[in-house]
Amino acid sequence: MRIRWRLRMAAAQREVWTGTELRRLLSERAGLELSAASVSALFTKEPSQIKVSTLIALCTALDCTPDDLFEIDTTPVEQPAARPRPVASQPKTATARGRSMPPM
Repeated sequence: MRIRWRLRMAAAQREVWTGTELRRLLSERAGLELSAASVSALFTKEPSQIKVSTLIALCTALDCTPDDLFEIDTTPVEQPAARPRPVASQPKTATARGRSMPPM
């Protein structure tokens, strides 16, 4: 499964073109104060995680749903064929201070 972050597209459809505009909307409409750097990161990068409260604020500010912010590809991922496991060799006798240990 692959998730594609579409915040920039959702914002553009609502004529929000910059992080500064998005930051203002988040503050005014959703009461969420984020740093300019945080909003810029949301706007330009695909986050690996997002707080539910931030997701709700984005939906409130942009008057959208989470479906507008994410594109989910549910195509099954092809798994590589499993490699055969190597056969374990017999354990070597451990040595301590140059002396061999008794067999186990």
